[in-house]
Order: sequence, then C-alpha cells, then structure tokens
Amino acid sequence: MAIQVANLNFSPPVFLAPLAGITDLPFRTLVSSFGAGLVVSEMVASQEMVQAKPGVRERAELGFGVANTSVQLAGRDAEWMAEAARMVEANGARIIDINMGCPAKKVVNGYSGSALMRDLDHALTLIDAVVGAVSVPVTLKTRLGWDDDLMNAPELAKRAENSGIAMVTIHGRTRCQFYKGRADWAAIANVKQAVDIPVIANGDIVDHDTAKTALTQSGADGIMIGRGAQGRPWVLAQIAAELTGADVPDAPTGNDLIRIVQDHYSAMISFYGAALGNRVARKHLGWYMDEAHTPAALRQRVLTETDPDTTLSLIPEALDPAHGVAA
Repeated sequence: MAIQVANLNFSPPVFLAPLAGITDLPFRTLVSSFGAGLVVSEMVASQEMVQAKPGVRERAELGFGVANTSVQLAGRDAEWMAEAARMVEANGARIIDINMGCPAKKVVNGYSGSALMRDLDHALTLIDAVVGAVSVPVTLKTRLGWDDDLMNAPELAKRAENSGIAMVTIHGRTRCQFYKGRADWAAIANVKQAVDIPVIANGDIVDHDTAKTALTQSGADGIMIGRGAQGRPWVLAQIAAELTGADVPDAPTGNDLIRIVQDHYSAMISFYGAALGNRVARKHLGWYMDEAHTPAALRQRVLTETDPDTTLSLIPEALDPAHGVAA
C-alpha cells in the first residue's frame, strides 16, 4: 500500500495529523522512527512565519529536507500564504499542506481554517496563490463542511484539484461539530467520488478496527491519525502492519518504553530549553502515564517537577508495569 503524490511516494498510507502544541519536532521525529507514511507539522500561521514571530519557524523545522514530512500553513491573505510557501520551500520542504479545517475560534474568527469553507471563492484564491508560488506538491486538509447545512467538501476538493492540489485530507466532521459526536467516514466517500487525486480519511481513527472501517466506508486511499497517537507514537506503525498483513510490532514495554519516553523528554528539553520544554512535555508524560496507570500521587509529582534531571529519574517508576496490575 502506497500513495503517489506528484513525484513523492508515501508508504504506508498511514499519516500523522497536525495537532497544535503536540506534533512538534521531537514528536514527529519519534513517530517517524517507528514508521509513518507522512507526518505533518503543527499549523503555522503564514503571516507570523514571514514576520519571524518567535517560535513559529520552529514548528515547521522538521519539514526542511525531510521527504515524509509536510509543513502545514494557514492564513487568510493570498500574499502572505504565497510568501510563507516560498520561504518553506526555500528551506527545503518537500511538501506543503494548506489548513482549511481548524475549528478553533481564534482561527475561525480570523477568517482562516474551516471558516474558509463558507467562502470557497476566497479559499481558492489562497490555494491558487500557494500552488503558483512553489514547485513542490501542495495538499489540502479540511472538513466535511461548515455545518450540516453546508456540506461542501466535495465541491471544495474538486475545485482544489483543478487548481493543482495533489491530495486532500478530510476530517469526518463539520466545523460546528468541533470534535464532538462521531466522525462520519461514509460522508468522506462523496469527496472520493468527486476527485481523482488521493483522499485521506481523518477523525476517530485509533486502532486497526477503526482504520479498516474508515477505509471501507470512505473508500479513501489512506488514513490520518491524530489524537490516537497521543501517548502511543508507535500506533501508526502497528496499524499499518495490520492493514498490510505484515507482522505487527509489539508496543514497547519495560526498559524499552522507559528509554523511549526518557529520550522523548530529553529531546523536548533540548528543542525548547529546560523551562519551556518541561512545561510542554507534561502533556506527553501525562499520556504515557495514562497508558501505564501511574498512581495519582506519583503522576502529580512527575507533572509538577521543574528539574529535568529529577523528572528523568522519576520516569522509570512512573512507567512501572506493576501499576497496570494494581489498577
């Protein structure tokens, strides 16, 4: 199983979704180490990137020169989008994704993200600007529509394809659903039928069963996993193996898991610096401890510790498999 996007080949067709504050360089690198067809950067605001706002370029860093990484841009102004795309390409990005699916109020109120589904003519000006500015493949990520009365993803996808978009990912909810209810994978089939480019299904895919059902109902060419990878960066590789009939790798346990989590934590400290890295890492440590059934008191100690060396020393105890027996 593989997906061809322009001159790029992505195999397996199991991708990591962009997640704000989560899919940073350390996490994308970790997921890629287990195996993923494509990983996508956190959403990068195009104007802020061009104006070199602190922290913005770091979100796109892994996209530079890495074949299985996409840098995702968002914005509402064609000139800023085009300039950001040129900048990202010049730094070595191999593929650029346009965000027209983020439901966050501050994004939508800025007429970016899924707000663009209410004005497809304007959305197309942004797509045309980015596609026209770069030579690398450009993809699109969006939702089924704005709400139940405006389910226009098939129209947007078709117009985007005509403008040169090479692949489209559909989250199986409307903007007004945010992340509530269940993703409607069957509705993604309408997009698949409307275009000839690859279509990726996204939303509520967390294991082999949901992945297989999503592919069956949507007819999509691949899947994208977001929240399902939290605390389980190896899950994409496991799902891909099951879908292709390959031997499914076991989830890391014992000393292997401890090493992975400690290395992930250390990478975040190195990337962000001690103070910020420790704060940003807490959500990831929390998810790892969810899987390990870490006792509440120990969990609290790990998540409130401010010294990185002490945190590293607490990780083996926090991930002790005996916790799962007692839970």
